Amino acid sequence: MKRIPPEGATNRARKLRRSPTDAEMALWALLRRCFPEARFRRQVPIRQYIVDFVTHRHKLVIEADGGQHSDMVDAARTATISADGYHVLRFWNHDILANPDGVAETIARYLGEPHPHPPTR
Repeated sequence: MKRIPPEGATNRARKLRRSPTDAEMALWALLRRCFPEARFRRQVPIRQYIVDFVTHRHKLVIEADGGQHSDMVDAARTATISADGYHVLRFWNHDILANPDGVAETIARYLGEPHPHPPTR
């Protein structure tokens, strides 16, 4: 069943797309380069949350977590998103920027694909 996002969520998602963090830009480039067939989208409203990246085809949400995230807040968020049938992968911003190959390998493992070619910098 398709859920309509709360009022204002679409406008907030558009604003977030216009001002990504460095880690979000790096992860977006990696997803587009290494997993084009997954058709990831960025800053997408799901229920009352706006997720960083999602592929509806694989029911996978990927979150880039900075210092503002906490286990308690993220647990409720993950539970709500998981209730809609999505699997949530979380990566710290530092890991995305310092270890893109490891991030790509984790995503590939979840998607059931062989490890993609190493990202070019």
